[in-house]
Amino acid sequence: MPSNDRQLNLKTILLTTGVVLTLSMGVRHGFGFWMQPISQANGWSRETYSLALALQNLLWGAFGPFAGMVADRWGTPRVVIAGAISYMAGLLWMATVTQPTLFIIGSGVFIGLGLACTAFGAVSGIIGRAAPVEKRSWAFGVSGAASSFGQFLMMPVEQQLISTIGWQHAFYALAGVVFLLMIPMTSFMREPKHEVASGAAHQSVGEAMREAMGNRSFLLLVAGYFVCGFQLVFVGAHLPAYLKDKGIATPGVAVTALALIGLFNIFGSFTAGQLGGRMPKRYLLSSIYFARSAVIGLFLLAPLSQLSVYLFAAAIGFLWLATVPLTNGIIAGVFGLKHMSMLAGVVFLSHQVGSFIGVWLGGYLFDRLGSYDVVWGITLGLGIFAGLANLPIDERPLLRSEPGLKAA
Repeated sequence: MPSNDRQLNLKTILLTTGVVLTLSMGVRHGFGFWMQPISQANGWSRETYSLALALQNLLWGAFGPFAGMVADRWGTPRVVIAGAISYMAGLLWMATVTQPTLFIIGSGVFIGLGLACTAFGAVSGIIGRAAPVEKRSWAFGVSGAASSFGQFLMMPVEQQLISTIGWQHAFYALAGVVFLLMIPMTSFMREPKHEVASGAAHQSVGEAMREAMGNRSFLLLVAGYFVCGFQLVFVGAHLPAYLKDKGIATPGVAVTALALIGLFNIFGSFTAGQLGGRMPKRYLLSSIYFARSAVIGLFLLAPLSQLSVYLFAAAIGFLWLATVPLTNGIIAGVFGLKHMSMLAGVVFLSHQVGSFIGVWLGGYLFDRLGSYDVVWGITLGLGIFAGLANLPIDERPLLRSEPGLKAA
């Protein structure tokens, strides 16, 4: 395939997967806005809704490796279509079900599966295979920026929908948008066939999994991504409630803060992708985790005001998903591309276990202690741990004994 055709294909894939990521991640980042209205309408404690979000994140991670496996073998479009249908079903479920156990389980399964099939893990393989090696980190950065743009775009939209048409009808509207915009994008996701067939051609799924799980650097990535999930989902889900508890009750402050996280994450993800092509990715990852802890510490120590909230949102936003292009870049560089989506899904499972614990623990400890102080402290300490864990990662491609198993 000529070089210009390949570049055109890469741009098309980045555009279409960008739309999918914008919606998938954008809608999901706004779920914190529903915590108080749903809890009040149904007479639930804050822990109930937190547990539903926690299960969504856990099952997102659990379904991730399987969604990636299907995408690697049978193509990303089929996975995205299934994800859009499941995502829509989950939003409708959250709008109509009032029994706590059914709400938690149903929304967890539908939204979790929807996210697994439409977020980073599912589309990382097609992006990695379409991008030339020298542009791979940049391409992952662009996809991270697209998801960040979704957060920036959807935060005010979701809050406005809740304010104008009510929280139930807001779910209905978003369900329609997800279904009607995601599915048409799949008709443009055409992978270069020679890329799918190249590299590690004879390595089975089981061999790829055993190889990765026996690799120290892969396990360190897994540990770091656990922390990433804990931090992001705790902040994203509980920040609006935290601000209201502290006396900043104006809804616009929380909306602006979450939108700023999304806005600055566009720049952070793109910058990380750019730097990842020039500098050791492990050092960049460590720097991101250390910086998150510093930002959280300063936020907790400074007097709380609208200005401090916005400064925190901008700073943490720049670091928000900057880990994604670097982590995916290491996976592709070390293990090759054939099983890229599956391995990215395995790492992301750890991320979502952290997400589950972060969002649930926030609600659990708040209901028992009356504050988020302990969880903020845990979030800060985990950032330091992740910064240290990423330093010894070896980014060199694996050398395999069989020619067919040479890393791509």
